Amino acid sequence: MTLALLPTPQDIARAVTLLREGLLVAFPTETVYGLGGDARSDIAVARIFEAKNRPGFNPLIVHVPDLATARTCAYFSPLALALAARFWPGPLTLVMPLIDGSLSALATAGLRSVAIRVPAHPVALDLLKAAGIPLAAPSANPSGKISPTTAAHVAAGLTGRIAAILQGGPCEVGLESTIIGLTGPPTLLRSGGLPVEAIEPLTGPLVRHDNTITGPINAPGQLVSHYAPNASLRLNALIAEPDEILIGFGPVTGWVSLSDTGDLTEAAANLFGALHAADILAGSTGKLAIAPIPEHGLGRAINDRLKRASAPRHP
Repeated sequence: MTLALLPTPQDIARAVTLLREGLLVAFPTETVYGLGGDARSDIAVARIFEAKNRPGFNPLIVHVPDLATARTCAYFSPLALALAARFWPGPLTLVMPLIDGSLSALATAGLRSVAIRVPAHPVALDLLKAAGIPLAAPSANPSGKISPTTAAHVAAGLTGRIAAILQGGPCEVGLESTIIGLTGPPTLLRSGGLPVEAIEPLTGPLVRHDNTITGPINAPGQLVSHYAPNASLRLNALIAEPDEILIGFGPVTGWVSLSDTGDLTEAAANLFGALHAADILAGSTGKLAIAPIPEHGLGRAINDRLKRASAPRHP
């Protein structure tokens, strides 16, 4: 049985009890809903991988309530401190050298680094502060499927597999966090809800990670086939084929539009919700298509998700 919890002090306290028992609680962040478990506990982290059917080589993002807690898990360089001061709480994940013994090795996939962030959603922060423990929290969906931006999306994918879902409304950003690697030259490991243009004034030009099928997995969100609907997805479509459900953007009109005005912030917030709804409408034999998205600002992150969602599926 999966409990439906409201963002009240009483239900947050109930969620904390479950987390401290090593159970899993989905909770809202400004990016997507996360599937939280005690990042220090091998059992709790193993339950995350089991619930999501997630590959064990794919590390998890650790969520903490503040910089002070983050510094108990990772070594911060001056640049890391500057980025945290500027963008936390917010949709930025930093990959930094791990402090040995601070977290379960399962959460970091055995790497000597850890991906960590402070979320901006008030419910997430209330939960993290009340729990007093770092939470490993990948997106709260079956591995490789469309990320959840509402509690209903979580329930559709994980009901019966997790202890509870803490509700907090739809996610405002709607894309996973941007990930910057700081174990070497500052590197963009994943585009996300914070545009690169906002980050590079502090870091200088970022190295781009080569996310190929044979490349190493050193941060979440790098699998080539990821964020995938059940139906196939065609990119850069201007009109729908007879058997397709078209998702529009700007002047391209579809069954639903990410943004009628071509606003990339609105499109990012609507992306996963539109994919969920269109996938249901398409059914088991249908196909999806989506309009072209500009390759700048948040458009880079949207296109990253769409390329992975449309990639060939591997058993």
